[in-house]
Amino acid sequence: MLKIILLVLLVLFLVLIYYFFIGRAPRAKEIVWGVNFSQMHTEKLGLDWRKTYLALFEDLGVKNIKLITHWDWMEGNRDEFFFDDLDWQIKEAEEHQAKMILVIGMKTGRWPECHLPEWAKNLNKEKQQERILNLIEKIVLRYKDSDSIWAWQVENEAFFPFGKCPWKDKNFLKKEIEFVKSLDSARPIIISDSGEFSLWFRVATLGDIVGTTLHRKVWFKEIKNYISYPFTPVYYWRKAQIIKKFFGNEVICVELQAEPWGPELLYNLLPEEQRKTMNLEQFKKNIEFAKKTGLKRFYLWGVEWMYWMKEKQNNPEIWNEAKKLF
Repeated sequence: MLKIILLVLLVLFLVLIYYFFIGRAPRAKEIVWGVNFSQMHTEKLGLDWRKTYLALFEDLGVKNIKLITHWDWMEGNRDEFFFDDLDWQIKEAEEHQAKMILVIGMKTGRWPECHLPEWAKNLNKEKQQERILNLIEKIVLRYKDSDSIWAWQVENEAFFPFGKCPWKDKNFLKKEIEFVKSLDSARPIIISDSGEFSLWFRVATLGDIVGTTLHRKVWFKEIKNYISYPFTPVYYWRKAQIIKKFFGNEVICVELQAEPWGPELLYNLLPEEQRKTMNLEQFKKNIEFAKKTGLKRFYLWGVEWMYWMKEKQNNPEIWNEAKKLF
């Protein structure tokens, strides 16, 4: 009996390996390319964030952007909301006829991922959640009439254990989603998850669109070394087909690696270390890999660094290569 069980498990394992790793995905006839943008991240790179943002439209040719908000930047003092910079970014997107995903919540991307203001860190969980809903209400009501915004992304990889966050709470994520829908029923809600370490089932039950990440070469802190992920393009395609069939959700890539991922934060990473995970050759490989997944929409993660390379390192080769996409 034990031998039969082991044989069945072996056959099942081989079937799964074949399904997720062998074969090819059909190439999408048309791919929409976009970029992520964080004002905070841009400033930490020592760049003029307004100049960088405008260069996305006027030099790179971007028409799709995923704009990241940070709670601590928008409500640095309790009940004192600063919208001027976000107003300007959305206005410029409208003037350049760009379409936008606006990321809202506590965990919105860029280290430390969860961006609590200092005044909120000592609140209990229940009070923190009340304040997050208050922030979301302010943002959605302020911008829901913008023609530029086509989707809200609520939180960023809420189930993936990455970053410095005080808690994870699936029930609260559901509450956030329901709250956003009550404020704006016209736009879809994107819920994102790891492309490498998730089957996306949980997020597919919550949002209208599944947002996946796609990273290729990274520093893996658990083994203290650089690795290239072994996944093939069809791995993402087959998972997307399962999601489409059983949940009805489209899968888009909200985070395609276009910057280094090393043992230190990017601001402290030496150039020779940066080149180990991102250079022109690796960028081209990542783009070609993305094209083979069959997915139809990708947002580059790292356009701020690409502009930093162009402006601060006098190396525009990746920036110029990216122009070909737009």
